[in-house]
Amino acid sequence: MGRNDAYCFACGKENPIGLKLDFSMEDGKCVARKMIPREYQGYDDVVHGGILTTMADEAMVKYLIMEKGEEAMTAKLEMRYRQPTPVGEMLTVSAWEESRRNHFVRLKATVALPDGTVTAEGSAQMAILEG
Repeated sequence: MGRNDAYCFACGKENPIGLKLDFSMEDGKCVARKMIPREYQGYDDVVHGGILTTMADEAMVKYLIMEKGEEAMTAKLEMRYRQPTPVGEMLTVSAWEESRRNHFVRLKATVALPDGTVTAEGSAQMAILEG
C-alpha cells in the first residue's frame, strides 16, 4: 500500500468531491471537525449514514497511523446511529483504541454535534499491515 492519500475520498485534499477531513491528535484521540453540506444528505437535511460511517472508519485508521505509526485495513466495522445527524452543522468525529490482540486492534469512534450530543458511534477491528 502506498502512502499517497491525496485522492482518498475521506481525507484526500485533491479529490474534488471528497470530504477532505483534516485529522489531529487531541487528548489521546484522533479528531476531525467538518460541516457536511446537503450534497451528502440521505433524507432531507440529514447526513447520509454512509458518510457518517466513512468519517468514523477514516478516523479509526488515522488514529493508528498518527498515534502508533501503523498502517491498517478495516477487517470488521459496526455502526450505530443514535439519532439523525443534520447537514450544515459542525460535526466532530473522534476515534481511539480500545484493545489489541496480535495483529488486530479494536477501536471506537463517535460523531458528535457542537453541543457534544453523539449522533453515531462505531467500532471496528483493524488488521495491522506488516511493512
